Amino acid sequence: MIKFTVKSLLSSTEYDKQVEVKGWVRSKRGSKEVAFLPINDGSTIHNIQVVVNLNSFPEELMKKINIGACVCIKGKLMQSQGKGQTVEVIAEDIEIYGAFNEEYPLQKQGQTLEYLRTIAHLRPRTNTFGAVFRVRHAMAYAIHKYFNDNGFYYLHTPIITGSDAEGAGQMFRVTTLDMLNPPKNEDGTINYKEDFFGKETNLTVSGQLEGELAALALSKIYTFGPTFRAENSNTPRHLAEFWMIEPEMAFYDVNDNMDLAEDFLKYLVQYALDNCKDDLDFLNNMYDKELLKKLNMVISGSFKRITYTDAIEVLKTSGKKFEFLPEWGSDLQKEHENFLVEKFGVPVMVTGYPKEIKAFYMKLNEDGKTVRGMDVLFPYVGEMIGGSQREENYETLVARMKEMHIPEHDMQWYLDTRRFGTAPHAGFGLGFERLILFMTGMTNIRDVIPFPRTPKNAEF
Repeated sequence: MIKFTVKSLLSSTEYDKQVEVKGWVRSKRGSKEVAFLPINDGSTIHNIQVVVNLNSFPEELMKKINIGACVCIKGKLMQSQGKGQTVEVIAEDIEIYGAFNEEYPLQKQGQTLEYLRTIAHLRPRTNTFGAVFRVRHAMAYAIHKYFNDNGFYYLHTPIITGSDAEGAGQMFRVTTLDMLNPPKNEDGTINYKEDFFGKETNLTVSGQLEGELAALALSKIYTFGPTFRAENSNTPRHLAEFWMIEPEMAFYDVNDNMDLAEDFLKYLVQYALDNCKDDLDFLNNMYDKELLKKLNMVISGSFKRITYTDAIEVLKTSGKKFEFLPEWGSDLQKEHENFLVEKFGVPVMVTGYPKEIKAFYMKLNEDGKTVRGMDVLFPYVGEMIGGSQREENYETLVARMKEMHIPEHDMQWYLDTRRFGTAPHAGFGLGFERLILFMTGMTNIRDVIPFPRTPKNAEF
């Protein structure tokens, strides 16, 4: 017998045919004569109703079928007479794969998102997280499709690295040394030459630097992989382990970079609207009544482009009292980013940041004070994309590294791309979880990744 997904059965009009459906019981109701079992297998937000004639099945069997039980149902697909569904399955045979006696943690009444984080191994079975993770899958697929269709090559950059791409120093160390008795140098410091890689290594915060190397050979590449940051932050916007999408393009300047970022984000939003309608409708109704409106706002018009200097002026003359006073030379705070997006009514792209608050690899503008960086600001999440035209001039790059105290001897491999056949190039990074936050209307980044890693939390 052909096995059917719940999604395929719900769209079927081949009534009175034999079907087999497998999934988990979402609830159980009925009378002395009949029981109704909504079954879900994760293929859709919707359940299929199974109708069980209680006179045809042993009472002991039916007692084992509770919320959360996993079952295999064989029967006939029929046109439904009830409201809310077009088809239902009349059960002829029931096999229980998994049942239990103790109370199931996911009862029909709603649970808080905070509670569900404590049972992250079970929360994908809820409507909310089923929807979130289906959207997450769709976005991952759309990202690969977009880049493939636009002539990019997918590059796997290392997870273990000896460099700090951002120069922030908040990295997780990777070592095989005995931490109770590590080898020491004469001055008492740890001798990392005795470590597995013969040097100090960490989990990567970005694949960008290695991505640049490949872009200066293949022209257009992208990375999509896990990245790590040992920032002791418990805000709703930070994770210690997260996923990044980082395209790098030879022969692109900052304007080309912005064009790509805008086209890319519009493509992803449109893909979700076209392919995740049921899940987005559910999330819009349950969590963010403005979700669909915000998604359509992204694709409805051009992003606003503004320089950092002009953005500061807009903030300072707005008449709004900010917690953090906007001043030239300081980074934009979340409240500033939200104000700009609300003011212009579309995503905002900010360029020309002061060099002191941006990374060493960003290309200097002619004024010597600002760099050709660009951030894309979205409602609620703030910075969705951060990127720049990269500094391709060897002497300028070395000078910037010295300014920011980045050891030149550790970065010779990176500097070689500026010594041998350098070229203008640009790129950006998109935090995958921030994208999913925006796409789903969720408000905590821990709710858009299956198993969040945060300070003091590495469960599951």
